[in-house]
Amino acid sequence: MDEVRRHLTPARLAGLAVALLLATLLALYLTPSSDYLFLPDPAHPVAPLVHVQGGHESTDVGGIYFVDVFERRASLLESLFPWIHSQATLVPARLIVPPGTTDQVVEQADRRAMTVSQQVAAAVALRQLGYHVVAKPDGVTVSVIELGSHAAGKLQPTDVIVSVNGAPTPTVAKLRALLAKVTVGQVVTLGVRRGSKHLTLSIETIADPANPQRAIVGFTPDQSARIELPIRVSIDAGRIGGPSAGLAFALEVMEKLGRDVDHGYRVAATGEIALDGSIGQIGGVKQKTYGARQAKADVFLVPAGENARDARRYAHGLRIIAVKSFPQALRALATLPRKG
Repeated sequence: MDEVRRHLTPARLAGLAVALLLATLLALYLTPSSDYLFLPDPAHPVAPLVHVQGGHESTDVGGIYFVDVFERRASLLESLFPWIHSQATLVPARLIVPPGTTDQVVEQADRRAMTVSQQVAAAVALRQLGYHVVAKPDGVTVSVIELGSHAAGKLQPTDVIVSVNGAPTPTVAKLRALLAKVTVGQVVTLGVRRGSKHLTLSIETIADPANPQRAIVGFTPDQSARIELPIRVSIDAGRIGGPSAGLAFALEVMEKLGRDVDHGYRVAATGEIALDGSIGQIGGVKQKTYGARQAKADVFLVPAGENARDARRYAHGLRIIAVKSFPQALRALATLPRKG
């Protein structure tokens, strides 16, 4: 016993305690949690990503920037001690990857959403410039899925509903008219376009919370359309997914076609853009505001409402401009005081 005491000196005990603590921290860091972590990423210039037939590069000192968010599974260590990353946000995994879905499926849906947002952004910008753009309704896009509905685990974001019980649904209005004939709890057969695949899914309807007598499938609908552009527009966002860069893409298309949109300012922009030019809410506003600040943006265009209120909390001097539509965004930039 005396021999053991001689070897277990205070210094050695302290060393063992430190080694045990480090091993515990390492194990916690390597073990995934049930949360996702949102981290800021500096805003990126859009100009290198957008190519427009007959367009040219702007020569002013400003520029359009898009913002994204680093999104990954949090470790147990990060979930237990979220203050490790001062600018991060923890989000329950079920809000990112709904039950019955996988990380890979969500990533694929985000890529499809990015592709759609690029097409819509080009269409909105060209229409604003007076070009004739053809947009033919071709179904109803699944935007957000109700977690408590029977659609969760079957439908995916960016799926396009093309029929209900065999009847075509080219528009949101047609979808709602067909569902008005269905009783709550009845199973409907949906024709679904998922990327290049065509699926048939049977889903039990639920009661609309706003009108318990009305049957719904359990998702937020958006209009899908086949877009035909009069000139060629290509946008390469790499592996970045999601629809929130739509506003920035539309602004850059106009810049490429000779319109002075930024007026010499470094303009960061975020917002999902719809075919009618309206700007929809997006996620990760806290991190995107930090990203705009890190890129030294002069102004940050943000969807009006909750997004703009959140952005102002983290702006710390960055000018936040709340917008509801693409024309409003253009007017807001045009009325900025002359730079410098």
